Amino acid sequence: MAETVQHSFDGTTLPVERQWVPEVPVALEFNGLSYAVMMATPADLEDFARGFALTEGLAQQPSDVTDIAVAEVEKGWIVRATLTGLGIDKLTERVRTRVAESSCGLCGIENLEAVMRALPSVPAHDPLEPAALFAALAALRDHQPLTRDTGAAHAAAFCTPDGTILHAREDVGRHNAMDKLVGALAAAGTDPASGFILSSARCSYEIVEKAVRAGATRLVTISLPTSMAAERARAAGLTLWCLARGDSALCVNDAASPG
Repeated sequence: MAETVQHSFDGTTLPVERQWVPEVPVALEFNGLSYAVMMATPADLEDFARGFALTEGLAQQPSDVTDIAVAEVEKGWIVRATLTGLGIDKLTERVRTRVAESSCGLCGIENLEAVMRALPSVPAHDPLEPAALFAALAALRDHQPLTRDTGAAHAAAFCTPDGTILHAREDVGRHNAMDKLVGALAAAGTDPASGFILSSARCSYEIVEKAVRAGATRLVTISLPTSMAAERARAAGLTLWCLARGDSALCVNDAASPG
């Protein structure tokens, strides 16, 4: 907790104790090789590493990521894991070139083509019922203890078709929260296509891509999508709802086609 002073428009001041959302460097290592350092909240880091590997294309399935170990060090945290399968080639190429291709942006001319790489096609799925969306929104705050304490964290939740929240993860970073959720679903053996994902973040193209690569079929976000996010969702066949509020939501892409 930290003591702060709240100033009001009428000139009054009030001492206020606030809790800051934790943010520390988290190094992700696979097969003994350093892959990325992310600024993240040091909670659910096993889920984070597993989900990161899945959404970044390092792992094709949860069983490709094993032996996850989490250690706190002097300047942050290190998460080490063993990677098998097709992702090993991507891992070694990343280490060889040191191209910065992180969840939080792109750096380097080599990535201009990679950013528009085709996503997997989303399988046939049922429509998202608005009543389920609103039920999940109403329940989301009960699954956000870090947000209640700090007011500064993002959440990603997995919801059943009727809007019941089964899993939720929080982090200072919106991408990290999504990765943690994906990792939690993988650990629990929950099929992302069996319900829908609700994210408290703005809908950037990375959030769409992580949802698709995780195997989700329906995504709901609190804010509007970027133009690229909407384009990528349509191209992949992801049902996308945005600007979700307690009394309204915008269907950006209705890709439901029950099979």
